[in-house]
Amino acid sequence: MRKLIFALVFIFLCTEANTQNPPKREFRGAWFPTVVNTTWKNMTTQEIKNDIILYLDLFKSLNMNAVIFQVRPQADALFVSDLEPWSRFITGEQGKAPDPFFDPAQFIIEECHKRGMEMHAWFNPYRVTSNKDEVLSSNHLYFKKPELFIKYGNQIYFDPGNPESREHTNKVIADFVARYDVDAVHFDDYFYPYRVPFKEFPDNDSFEKYHEADGYGKFDKDNWRRNNVNMLVKELNETIKSTKPWVKFGISPFGVWRNNTVDEKGSASRALQTNYDDLFADVLEWTKNGWIDYNAPQLYWEIGHARADYAPLIQWWAENNSGVNLYIGQSIWNQLEIKNRNGDVVNQLHRKMAMVREKPNIQGNIWWSGLGFARSQELADSLRLNYQRYPALMPLYENIDTTPPKPVKELKYRRGVISWTTDEEKDPLQKPFLYCIYVFGKNETINLNDPSKILAIVKDKSYASKSLKGVKVVVTSLDRLQNESYPSSITIR
Repeated sequence: MRKLIFALVFIFLCTEANTQNPPKREFRGAWFPTVVNTTWKNMTTQEIKNDIILYLDLFKSLNMNAVIFQVRPQADALFVSDLEPWSRFITGEQGKAPDPFFDPAQFIIEECHKRGMEMHAWFNPYRVTSNKDEVLSSNHLYFKKPELFIKYGNQIYFDPGNPESREHTNKVIADFVARYDVDAVHFDDYFYPYRVPFKEFPDNDSFEKYHEADGYGKFDKDNWRRNNVNMLVKELNETIKSTKPWVKFGISPFGVWRNNTVDEKGSASRALQTNYDDLFADVLEWTKNGWIDYNAPQLYWEIGHARADYAPLIQWWAENNSGVNLYIGQSIWNQLEIKNRNGDVVNQLHRKMAMVREKPNIQGNIWWSGLGFARSQELADSLRLNYQRYPALMPLYENIDTTPPKPVKELKYRRGVISWTTDEEKDPLQKPFLYCIYVFGKNETINLNDPSKILAIVKDKSYASKSLKGVKVVVTSLDRLQNESYPSSITIR
């Protein structure tokens, strides 16, 4: 009994510590999938916009700072593209534009930035269809170059082994990054498809054609497949950085790299499929070489899961990430009511959040699916009132840039509005993009490491707040990577 009481007190103290000392910088992302959308096709343009705004406002109320919006779910586009057809998930018919017209990607980028949030554009690199009944647009690349595609199970995929497939995906994303003011490019866990029972992925033709030129023997197909994915990741990172150096490239892989039953470097897991052996996604190679800017493994399981236990897996990723920013993919459905092995229903949220914040190599979470917060009020309240009670800036990306922008100037407070100006800046990496507003007591020491003092993170150079009296207001500039300037302050009597 004493041991049980001690354990409960320890957990309580850890939870209290997390609440009392929230991080100033933490990635707080919400996935916004479109591949599961069945409602927009029956909505007007304005209703779709209203639906998007409803979720963005929900995310903002939870102090999320990034929205991962799916712009290319199936070799299609929720944006204006000359390379791929309009997605069926926006109108119900692939190739059909919204009417009245609007650009979902442009709209959500603008609305995220208005709210001080980043927009990460989520692309699927290989998937073309999700089932055998889907109808592709007559101008789809599938009908122009069928040799680039493979049917596997009930789905169609780009052939990862055909160099033209890789070139096409690279071209699509390069075009998007060049034309849109996006903050990051994002992939999830879908590379080579999850294995269909008793069926091998039918890529013999491309293997026979390319394996020797790629430097692989006739019995080395697995490594050849991994190299195909490696080349896509490497080349895409180079494309993004050569187009806009501040645009991040992040990947959220399946939660198990490899089981330690087949590789001593793997995790203490018994997953039935893994990144390395089944999806041919060598995540450790990407982080070791710095080809991605953040890694967000999907640890959707509970603590104590028989095959993929959250606790040893989060520790394994923290120890095997090669210095790349590490965020944890969390399932909103596997936090509050989990049935453990003895049948008890337990809440694991506090333990999972403690594990994230106790490990210095982990800098935040991404929530799947963010849309589910609308139906999970208890979890939303836990974030809003506790774990994400205060706003947070993004973690730093030291591999890209750490130089802060210049501070704001001419800080004023008139008629209930705080305003300021900035110097002209030609370097896009140093140009102020957002602004962080803090409020301190009139005689209080300025401490920018205290997120409880953050009033707002804004896009404009002004902020209306008529209730400010007897306080000290501090404003800092944030560049595209949220490096923070020196503070500028004004005392309001």
